[in-house]
Amino acid sequence: MKKKLMEILACPIDKFYPLEIFEITAKDEIVSEGAIFCPKCSRYYPIVEEIPIMLPDELRDKNQDIEFLKKYKSNLPDKIVTSGVPWHL
Repeated sequence: MKKKLMEILACPIDKFYPLEIFEITAKDEIVSEGAIFCPKCSRYYPIVEEIPIMLPDELRDKNQDIEFLKKYKSNLPDKIVTSGVPWHL
């Protein structure tokens, strides 16, 4: 995902803008792995293989999100890992 995309992204649930980005792996202006966080509703959206997965809760894959959190728990802030919505560790 290009970092410049953050200038236009809003939370799909509450339409809050601007969102926060947490980079795990990035090169230049491209984020390969990371998370997007909405400070208003505390939802996080994984960035996997350069693709932000910004789906509403009912379309999200709980197992995929939990695996993402387990894999990157040491690289993500506590507000995502232990209290992020819709699921956390």
